[in-house]
Amino acid sequence: MRKFFILLITITFCNCSGQEPKINGVSFVGSPKEINNTHVDPVVKVNANWAAVMPFGFVRNLESPKVTFNIQRQWWGERRDGAKRTIELLNARGIQVMLKPQIWVWRGEFTGNISMNSEENWKVFETSYEAFILQYAELAEEMKVPILCIGTELHTFVQKRSGYWNELIKKIRSIYKGKLTYAENWDQFDRAPFWNQLDYIGIDAYFPVSESKTPSIEEMKLGWQKHKEKMKVLQAKIQKPVLFTEYGYRSVHYTGKEPWDSGKTNGNVDLQAQSNALTALYEEFWNEPWFAGGFLWKWFHNHSEVGGKNNNRFTIQNKPSEKLIKEFYSTSK
Repeated sequence: MRKFFILLITITFCNCSGQEPKINGVSFVGSPKEINNTHVDPVVKVNANWAAVMPFGFVRNLESPKVTFNIQRQWWGERRDGAKRTIELLNARGIQVMLKPQIWVWRGEFTGNISMNSEENWKVFETSYEAFILQYAELAEEMKVPILCIGTELHTFVQKRSGYWNELIKKIRSIYKGKLTYAENWDQFDRAPFWNQLDYIGIDAYFPVSESKTPSIEEMKLGWQKHKEKMKVLQAKIQKPVLFTEYGYRSVHYTGKEPWDSGKTNGNVDLQAQSNALTALYEEFWNEPWFAGGFLWKWFHNHSEVGGKNNNRFTIQNKPSEKLIKEFYSTSK
């Protein structure tokens, strides 16, 4: 804990010395129904200065070439109108936004495995994805959103169709004048072919860092070293800051073993493991000049009804880690 408070003092000094404040963000989950200012209050109270707003498009299966989006059957917060209003509410409280349109595959299959079975279907899918992402590029420009994330965990699509992505980025930039990133999965981030065309190297940072039941802070910091070195090599080559487009841990035993695992029932509640894992991450990264910050996964609008001491999910809400985040994020205010 003493090291954690030394880190807070160090970061505060860096911010006072003119270094750009870190992105101390939360991933704000789209709500089923319209929200209001009271739903943003807890985000303000936890001292977040950024939030990711995440509208969704849907595909039927991993080979389906059509992206369905912005329809009334979707949750309010996952449509364009809901995303726009959410941005307005966050901005009104001084919280900057990364707009992060995402794809969901029915039955929850991994988006990184999306791959078409014919050239014809690839063309259809590319046209459909372009319509999806350009609609939100227009919204990002309309709302003067500082960062737009152009995709999330799509490594097969990105690596197989690099020419398409090069042209798509040009089209996005012709509409949107802010900064761009892409959110690649932790095990594929160094294979995205277009980092030099973006403004941030975006990583969904669910790296395995420990196989212990309740790992210590020091153990998890040690587990970060090989991953951190890989990031530093890429960052030095591309000369763009690294941004954790998602990061977080479940409050569960073995939280550092497979942090990407979002299974609903596996594992006993372990609040200390979550707190230790987050502390280790902050101590390793937030003081690095090449690191821009990140967005904690995930934050729900109905704060009083979620999380809590018996919850083993990712959210820190109403858990000891919420106090940890509040103290840590306060350093950039």
